[in-house]
Amino acid sequence: MQTTEIYKSLQGESTHAGLPCVFVRLTGCNLRCSWCDSEYSFYGGTKMTVAEVVAEVARLSPRGGLVEITGGEPMLQERDVVPLIQQLLDSGFIVLLETSGERALASVPKQVIKIVDVKCPHSGEPNTFLMVNLDALQPHDEIKFVISDRTDYEFARDFTRQHHLPARVFAVIFSPAFAQAATGARDVSHCLLDPRQLAEWMLADDLPARLGLQLHKFIWDPATKGV
Repeated sequence: MQTTEIYKSLQGESTHAGLPCVFVRLTGCNLRCSWCDSEYSFYGGTKMTVAEVVAEVARLSPRGGLVEITGGEPMLQERDVVPLIQQLLDSGFIVLLETSGERALASVPKQVIKIVDVKCPHSGEPNTFLMVNLDALQPHDEIKFVISDRTDYEFARDFTRQHHLPARVFAVIFSPAFAQAATGARDVSHCLLDPRQLAEWMLADDLPARLGLQLHKFIWDPATKGV
């Protein structure tokens, strides 16, 4: 499989934010989101076998723990990703899969915690979520919306209500988008939508979702890779 990077850091998003995690970032993505912060993973990378990836994960985290498979879009490499996930699970790791849900998820082992990023209108990739994937969700999975303005918020709110997401998954997360070229200051000045504004909308609508911030962008320079 084509791999951009494997590294250990703190989980910056999801309900696992703040926990140590090994990240396996695979190469390639068929979407081009306007706020994407990992364009460097679209091309190139290093070809690795499943066994080599598992060995590197074990080296970085010999006592087990969290592993996130991300990208790019990892499900573009489904043929290798599914066996990789299974081997990591068999080795005792807790596996997170970060995906847009644009590709079918039925083949993903049920023990995996899928973090599905449903694209909002101003991502530039609306209507790419494969609706049949709602049936592939497990009670421990999470759905995330990255939100840049009121239109995105209303889409996410209505999608959450229409498809009864809080009854389907462990968490529904609304996260303000970061500016693509963000660098320097480690504060909310780089958010395309003020988190306080997003919080106020969520409270006003009594929405059963949680506000999520990209923790790693407040710890390190937002442009830093490998964190």
